[in-house]
Amino acid sequence: MAIKSEAAAKAEDVPSPQGAPASSPWPASRPASAPPKAARRGRGSTYAALDLGTNNCRLLIAEPSHWGFRVVDAFSRIVRLGEGLGHGNSLSEGAIERTLEALKICKDKMAARHVGRARLVATEACRLATNGPAFTERVRDELGIELEVVDRRTEAYLAVTGCASLADPRAHSVIVFDIGGGSTEIAWLDGPAQGMFADPCKRIRAWDSLPVGVVTLAERHGGIDVTPQIFEGMVEEVSELLLDFALIAAQAERAPHFHLLGTSGTVTTVGGIHLGLARYDRRRVDGLWLQDENVQNVVDRLIDTTFDERAANPCIGKERADLVLAGCAILEAIRRAFPSERLRIADRGLREGILMTMMREDQAWRRGNGR
Repeated sequence: MAIKSEAAAKAEDVPSPQGAPASSPWPASRPASAPPKAARRGRGSTYAALDLGTNNCRLLIAEPSHWGFRVVDAFSRIVRLGEGLGHGNSLSEGAIERTLEALKICKDKMAARHVGRARLVATEACRLATNGPAFTERVRDELGIELEVVDRRTEAYLAVTGCASLADPRAHSVIVFDIGGGSTEIAWLDGPAQGMFADPCKRIRAWDSLPVGVVTLAERHGGIDVTPQIFEGMVEEVSELLLDFALIAAQAERAPHFHLLGTSGTVTTVGGIHLGLARYDRRRVDGLWLQDENVQNVVDRLIDTTFDERAANPCIGKERADLVLAGCAILEAIRRAFPSERLRIADRGLREGILMTMMREDQAWRRGNGR
């Protein structure tokens, strides 16, 4: 059976995500056989990864270290580039202006940190919008930044690369998912882990990219006043989209030490609420293990809250109060398809996957670049 969006793929049939040449001020990601000069400088090498999604614009700047990489700067802002895509097919001028402002900050940060190699990717909003190409041209013309609009396969593989290090090393099967603003990537990692620096994409047995995310789902069903019936309607929509992948990966939960591994604002929010944090703390949430009943308790509590109550929660805030239940509905559909006693939460994902891919291509750790 073939999964839609070319989602059924053996790891040996799909190379690890690599970058495409770009005319940016920073060299785009290139194969390891021809690393850019900046990447060959050794200890002075600085890498940047930008993830422009449907809801957020995120930047991470890092240097190789002996265990992976050391973050030297970061930036994140909710821009809602894909606002309105749940009903239409074009990016609004307001969303474009908000995003350009955020990208200008990212450009300045990369220049200040003397970035030698960068990969700047855009995902579902730019893939879907009819004026996506015009937007990326405007970014290039006004800011000198070349955005790479990645396909769904690349996005799924980068997400796996970014968070797979948090998978239980004893687990012979893991379902990894990334709930985004406009799409949701999900992958089945099959077989035991091969080591810290091994390419986790070689474990991918199957993957899919569902054309639904927190922004598009909330816009279709409503995110302000969400009744249990509305919530269940969202779950049913996602479950329908998930069905083909769930059939392919039905054996995943039978393997030893099976568990779920999620990366997104949805799962980190669930973790923060479970911990009762007065202020979100990445150090406490990234890598957190939750039992299934812990997840269910948080979801049930959120369904019972009003918009104002969600907005007042320090782990949600006003900017995401209308999106969090749509994210929980996607999470619920995944949990129903793949029942698991354990969920591990990752506050890492696409940006980290981009950085790890570039450093692996450059053999940064073998050259002794790590500190």
